[in-house]
Amino acid sequence: MAYEIFVSLRYLRAKRKQTFISVISFISIAGVTLGVAALIVVLAVMTGFHDGVRQQILGNVPHVLLQRHGEGLADYDRLVDEIQLLPHVVSAAPFVSKEAMLLSKKNVAAVNVKGIEAGNKVLDQAFLTRDDTPVRERLFDKDQPLPGIVIGLDTATSLGVAVGDSINVIPPMFNITPFGMIPKMKPFRVVGIFRQAGGFMESYIAYVNLDIAQNFFDSEALASGIEIDVDSFENARPVAGTLRKEFSYPYVARSWEDLFGSFLSALKLEKLGLFIVLGIIVLVAAFNIATTLIMVVMEKHKDIAILRSMGATSRSIMKIFILEGFIIGTLGTLLGTLLGLLIAKYADPLIKGLESLFKIKIFDQAVYGMDHFPSVVVSSDVAAVVIVAMGISLLATIYPAWHAANMDPAEALRYE
Repeated sequence: MAYEIFVSLRYLRAKRKQTFISVISFISIAGVTLGVAALIVVLAVMTGFHDGVRQQILGNVPHVLLQRHGEGLADYDRLVDEIQLLPHVVSAAPFVSKEAMLLSKKNVAAVNVKGIEAGNKVLDQAFLTRDDTPVRERLFDKDQPLPGIVIGLDTATSLGVAVGDSINVIPPMFNITPFGMIPKMKPFRVVGIFRQAGGFMESYIAYVNLDIAQNFFDSEALASGIEIDVDSFENARPVAGTLRKEFSYPYVARSWEDLFGSFLSALKLEKLGLFIVLGIIVLVAAFNIATTLIMVVMEKHKDIAILRSMGATSRSIMKIFILEGFIIGTLGTLLGTLLGLLIAKYADPLIKGLESLFKIKIFDQAVYGMDHFPSVVVSSDVAAVVIVAMGISLLATIYPAWHAANMDPAEALRYE
């Protein structure tokens, strides 16, 4: 072991008459620990809220959307098979979409009628139905006298309809008859009403069978596009980039960020602001490190002079105190990282435990529309916190170490 490391470790353990310095060292470690833990927990909670709000805003908007300029996709089955082989892709499903008016009981509502396949994830939502028969079965049951349609709760309220009622769907299309052009119209039966599980856009969507939509909208064997879900929101942009390389013009691949990214720019800015503000906590803790080292230098001026007299260089003296600050910063960062990860991982049970203990409501699930307290740890955020904490801790050692290295041994021993 190099003597600089030995002396650094020795200075962290105070003698009986120097207990105050030892206490200050532990306070410095605790300050860095709390600062790092607070940063990790807040960033994890912000990331969780960011994902939750993103889901609230976007609802069932696909992560990536593949379409074709000027026309529908004729070979969508082949495209779906190829897309599902790409990395990070969870599912790919074709759809047909058309704006239309819903008419019932002299009430009108504007919606986007979307034809989907039976395996579409939207059918996994909570629905209001007449009985326990799954909506998936009713929507794709070809033996029903009228084709099924699923509408949002807001749309059902506007139309004044319930499950089992019939409504007329009127797209912006016309039939030519001997009496002139008349609007195209088709009756559907409401087989399910979905609650707004998230996105505000969900209120204006109605779901029907893909085959029926293709026939009704004169789009036989065509799809308006392919909705692609990936394993995380962050992988949507890379997957969209891969699709642009695989399927060039006239195909168009857009991620959710390309479509609705402006909704979330404020959340990203808020997360950055919190990182800066809470980084000041670590900066304050770094001042404790600098204060500790300055006090050690003042207390150990005789030891420093003796070491210089025995041949220790200024560089070695500087290394001793930089290592001492590095040890304090490392211990604080390590303990803070472990504490922050532990709190972030068990944030939801901790919040529920506090609510149960103090009989208060900290996180109202009904208000935020989330079934648990959101906390998502991102490895890049943790790495950034560790790097910032260690960097600030090392910077805090520079002045005390420089001061110790430039101490005149003769002046320090004059009155000893």
